[in-house]
Amino acid sequence: MVERLSTRSFVRSPLLWIVTAALVALAVWWFIPSASTTTAKKGPPAGFVPSVPVKVEAARVQDLDIYLRGLGTVTAFNTVTVRSRVQGELIEVLFKEGEQVKEDQLLARIDPRSFEVALEQALGQQQQNESQYQNAKRDLQRYQTLRKQDSIAPQMLDTQLALVSKFEGQLKSDQAAVNSARLQLEYTRITAPIAGRLGLRRVDAGNLINANDPLGLVVITQTQPIAVLFTLAENDLPAVRAPLLAGQTLTVQAYDRSDQVQLAQGELMTIDNQIDVTTGTVKLKARFTNEADALFPNQFVNVRMKVNTVKDALTIPSGALQQGNQGAFVYVILPDDTVAVRAVKIGARSGDRVAILDGVQVAERVVLEGTDRLRAGAKARVIGSPEGVGSRSPGAGGRSSAGAPNAQPASQQGTTAAPARP
Repeated sequence: MVERLSTRSFVRSPLLWIVTAALVALAVWWFIPSASTTTAKKGPPAGFVPSVPVKVEAARVQDLDIYLRGLGTVTAFNTVTVRSRVQGELIEVLFKEGEQVKEDQLLARIDPRSFEVALEQALGQQQQNESQYQNAKRDLQRYQTLRKQDSIAPQMLDTQLALVSKFEGQLKSDQAAVNSARLQLEYTRITAPIAGRLGLRRVDAGNLINANDPLGLVVITQTQPIAVLFTLAENDLPAVRAPLLAGQTLTVQAYDRSDQVQLAQGELMTIDNQIDVTTGTVKLKARFTNEADALFPNQFVNVRMKVNTVKDALTIPSGALQQGNQGAFVYVILPDDTVAVRAVKIGARSGDRVAILDGVQVAERVVLEGTDRLRAGAKARVIGSPEGVGSRSPGAGGRSSAGAPNAQPASQQGTTAAPARP
């Protein structure tokens, strides 16, 4: 009982409360100034504005090739299904699947024995009729002599003349039969009607094949040269017809499905005689030598056709163009690394380059990446500069636009905020 009373007295002692309050005050005084000092050290100084990291490229003068793009399909100039013209047993196949063959190259043979017998029979019949004809001619000569001597009646001479004419006609029929038998014998040798690449074999040796079998023996596709059929919008037709009427040859390039690898290069052959009203496009045909066999029949390709070259054009990357409610503009980095907004007049486009008619001068740096945080007058920090472009522009700043667009533009790199007036 005495022990419990002494513990309560100690808890209620004023001295204990005083010591506790002093320790708490000391802790507060120690930690709060330290935190404040640390925060003050980490914060930026007053008036500091961070620079925006950007990637740039200098505007340059170059010849700009103008290309029209379309989608095309590789088409063989000739495709032939090789069929037998006679019926018989296929005794020999002399080709390999997928190989290139020349015109008139022997591909297979049919058993020729029955056709050789037919030829010999036709020759025998021709020889028999030939002997009868010669005998009739000799009789005719004798009858003519006797008639001059008035020793036979005229009708006997006329009958002999008719018999000779009959045998002459018979000999012509016999010669036709011989020629037909020889032709049938020749058909037992199956040859390539055109030069090209063979497909898969459809009949094996030992089979009995029929004349003009729909499946055929093999298919030959001409691949050298080869054609590409592609389409262009009807608005592009004048750009194609103008150089053709001037006698120029237009170069056509075929790219793979990814539009990254060039497969072959050829030339435009012709334009279709009408526009497809359902799609608003026109068909064109190009010819490729295809020496490397890079193009395959029915292959899908991307087509680029060069129609013009703009000499000494001032160009910038297409990715530098921005769009606002006042039209196209670009961000230009001035020599003091500040940002200016320039309205530009766009010319011809080709690939990832675009010609600028007004708004940018030679060697001025235009922003490719980092446009979303740019404003007129902001500080920029150039990173990853391409060759020939440093942190400072080598030339003087170009003419700025009268007013910067105030709508939120969208570039190929992302969506940028609305720029202020320069």
